[in-house]
Amino acid sequence: MPPNITRESYLDAIPNERKTAFALLLKTIEDNLPEGFEACIMYKMLGWQVPYSIYPNGYHCKPKTPLPFLNLANQKGFIALYHMGLYANKNLYDWFVNEYPKHGKYKLDMGKSCIRFKRMNDIPFELIAELIQKMEVQDWIGLYERSFRS
Repeated sequence: MPPNITRESYLDAIPNERKTAFALLLKTIEDNLPEGFEACIMYKMLGWQVPYSIYPNGYHCKPKTPLPFLNLANQKGFIALYHMGLYANKNLYDWFVNEYPKHGKYKLDMGKSCIRFKRMNDIPFELIAELIQKMEVQDWIGLYERSFRS
């Protein structure tokens, strides 16, 4: 990745065998993300954050950074979706883990907030759309305040 990453340069660098799946995942996110989140480049990935105009406190780990929420990344062996709400909300995490097998043929590959897609033909776009719709900006701020700011 070049030092000054833009959305366009990021998308251009995605390997051809992943471009279609990545573009569909990006469209799924953008079509379903509630209003108020702001697109950005964060941690050398595509990201969505809560802007300072809505949450001026910023991220507790880096107060000069807006509050992160979601990232989409092309990693070495997979596409990764990082959803901070999954990390902070056990009910949301449990819902997603229980729903996933209904939408794909393969086992869920997931960390605390990272969903890894290694098979481009088995990305559950409808489930991801539903996940993205489940948390409004104010929901995320409230959850963040309760989980990380106490």
